[in-house]
Amino acid sequence: MADPTFVTQYVEDQIATFEQRYSLLRVACVQKTIKKGGSLVFQVSGSGNATAVTRGSSGEIPYFSTDNTQNTCTLVEDHAPFRRTGFNIFATQGDMVAEMHEDAVATLNRAIDQAIITQLDTATQDTGSSTPATVQLVMHARTILSNNKVDMTNPDMIYGVVSPGFMAYLMQAKEFSSKEYVDVQPFTGPARRMLRWLGINWIEHQALSGSVGAGGAGTSEKCYLLHRNAIGHAANSKEMEVKVGYNEEQDWTFARAALWHGSKLLQNTGIVQMLHDSGAFVAS
Repeated sequence: MADPTFVTQYVEDQIATFEQRYSLLRVACVQKTIKKGGSLVFQVSGSGNATAVTRGSSGEIPYFSTDNTQNTCTLVEDHAPFRRTGFNIFATQGDMVAEMHEDAVATLNRAIDQAIITQLDTATQDTGSSTPATVQLVMHARTILSNNKVDMTNPDMIYGVVSPGFMAYLMQAKEFSSKEYVDVQPFTGPARRMLRWLGINWIEHQALSGSVGAGGAGTSEKCYLLHRNAIGHAANSKEMEVKVGYNEEQDWTFARAALWHGSKLLQNTGIVQMLHDSGAFVAS
């Protein structure tokens, strides 16, 4: 009896690879757009911790000047270009044009986050040597910000940017997850991109410096507690430019995402680095 002829069927839909496809950190920055130019200047203004005065012996009231600091954010031209020949698109399984479009957007979003991480890494305040995350570690960082007169009362302005290992330790703390302490419990309900606890928006990011996701050992991960006014991100547009086109002469189809952007540390006193040891959670 002859063997049957089996048919091999290929699925038309693509299954996305595991990679970051959107910006996680842009929300934690002061975001500004620039209409024209290669740089944008953020101005930080304040009283310089002035204290109230009384009228002087001359009968006049002494006046202060506002303390202004200008911070220049230099833009870079970032592109995420992909292309395939007409034959490759025809012969390859799935919708390659749509896939190139998605890959271009994902690549540029990772570039945005990397620019922000690079500036976060220039902050000089820290909680000391690398250690696994605890409630005490978070309180230490929070106290540093409070001592610097950072307003901790507006939960929309305070962010914790931490590694997966840091979040894993934090979720095991009863103060973070138990219904005795919090209304929104992280182990119930749908998955959320950010968790709010202690008046802080917690963002889990796998590509922080020193983390396994960034090619590090995971034993000295640079995690952060910050106020949004401490770091800025500037771009030529709030939305990246995405083009999909076809070159008839060479039979190329391309997808390209572009953004002219940059990030800048604005107030060092508003960022605290929490050096974290996630070694216990690294894959064996």
